[in-house]
Amino acid sequence: MAALQEKKTCSQRMEEFRHYCWNPDTGQMLGRTLSRWVWISLYYVGFYVVMTGLFALCIYTLMRTIDPYTPDYQDQLKSPGVTLRPDVYGEKGLQIFYNVSDNKTWTDLTNMLHKFLAAYSPAAQKANINCPLERYYFQESFDAPNHTKYSCKFPVDTLQNCSGLIDPNFGFEEGKPCFIIKMNRIVNFLPSNSTAPRVDCTFPVSPQEDHNDTPPLEVEYYPPNGTFSLHYFPYYGKKAQPQYRNPLVAAKFLNIPKNTEVVIVCKIIAEYVTFDNPHDPYEGKVEFKLKIQK
Repeated sequence: MAALQEKKTCSQRMEEFRHYCWNPDTGQMLGRTLSRWVWISLYYVGFYVVMTGLFALCIYTLMRTIDPYTPDYQDQLKSPGVTLRPDVYGEKGLQIFYNVSDNKTWTDLTNMLHKFLAAYSPAAQKANINCPLERYYFQESFDAPNHTKYSCKFPVDTLQNCSGLIDPNFGFEEGKPCFIIKMNRIVNFLPSNSTAPRVDCTFPVSPQEDHNDTPPLEVEYYPPNGTFSLHYFPYYGKKAQPQYRNPLVAAKFLNIPKNTEVVIVCKIIAEYVTFDNPHDPYEGKVEFKLKIQK
């Protein structure tokens, strides 16, 4: 017991540590002889070589079964999501509030639209082609450069009064703002059999409200009728169409009541697009709040 409780001096502890690092009597270094260190090193080298080989084989097998152009497992959504520009999110979703008399409240909104539409400039779409036909543009082979498929141009002047070319303020200054609606991409998705999908923006009416007391929303759509041309479909994926640009529809609201918060819903009307999914409020439609002060 006395031996167990005996305290060792610092020099004794250092001597024991030095002896552990190198024992001249047995030729051991850190508790093992040189031959033992060689054998254990060879074991671990072999072990990690085998493990690395198995991992590389698994990755190689996985990559051989994956099509780089089409995902094996796509989203569970049957319909594409819908987004809005400018997209200003508040505490309760999309909220666009501004004052027509104070340009500081809407300059950022118009700048967001200009920045978004910059991707649709002729320079940004110089690799894309004109697709005048109003039908699906199917491409079986990769005929475009670098083993890709062609993408159709979306001329920004198609949006006319909401293109930013005619009115750089997009109607915000006069209280008749423009908003741009875009469908999200789904690989190989076809929105309908033969009819072009279109945007329909309205004031939502609850069952308790009197339909006769609710004035309809007046909207100008660009392109006319608010349609997405069919030749932008199907989309073949980012690798197959790296220059693809989503088709757009602009909606210019003409009769928004001033100093009143209103809710607007823009739906995509097409055979294979649904907008009544209670679990995803942005599937097939986009809903936002708008208040224009004067």
